[in-house]
Amino acid sequence: MEDPVSEIPQVIHNLCQTPPSVQRATLERYFTPNASFIHPFCRTGSFNGSRWLIWCIYRWYKIMSPHVDMTIDSVAFDKSSLLLYVSMHQVFRIWFIPFHSAPVSLVTVLRLVQDKPSSRYYIQSQQDMYQTNEFFKFFSVFRIAWLFMVVGQFVATGFCVLGALLGGPVSWVEENAVGGNKEKSLKEVIMG
Repeated sequence: MEDPVSEIPQVIHNLCQTPPSVQRATLERYFTPNASFIHPFCRTGSFNGSRWLIWCIYRWYKIMSPHVDMTIDSVAFDKSSLLLYVSMHQVFRIWFIPFHSAPVSLVTVLRLVQDKPSSRYYIQSQQDMYQTNEFFKFFSVFRIAWLFMVVGQFVATGFCVLGALLGGPVSWVEENAVGGNKEKSLKEVIMG
C-alpha cells in the first residue's frame, strides 16, 4: 500500500466480501508471505507460508457467511510504530442456522512493514480485537484459561483449513458460476 489509510477499506472489502480468487490476490498483494493472524477463535503464527492459512480462514469465513454487511467506522495510522488501527462493525450470518445474525464491533490492528526501495507498506500481522479476548485475561488463574484459548485457536485454524478444503466445491461454484470469472478447475480453486 502506498497510502494505508485510504487503501485499507478496499483491502478489507476484498478479504471479506469477494470470491476466493480476489481474496487470494489481495492477500498476496498486501500481506507478507509470513504474515500472522490472531482472532479470538483462531490464529496462525508467523512462518514462511503462513499467509496460506490466513487465506483458508478468510475462505471459511465466506463459506460460513456468504454475505457480510460491514462498515469501516474509522482508520488511524501510527506511522512511527507502523500500526494501522481499523474500527469497524459487521453483521455475520451463518447460512445454515436460520434467523442467526451476529452484529459485532471490533478493532483490527495491522502491523505493517515498509519496503524501503518502493516505500510500499505490507501487512505483517493482523489482530482482530473483540472484547471477549480480554475476558480470558481477567479470569485466567495462572493463565490456564488463556492457554486453553490459544490451543483452541490453533485447533480452530485446523478446522478452517479442513472446512476450506472440504468446502472447495462451494468455492468452485462461487468462482465459476456466480463470480463470472474464467473457468477454473476444482483443484485450482481449493489450493489457490
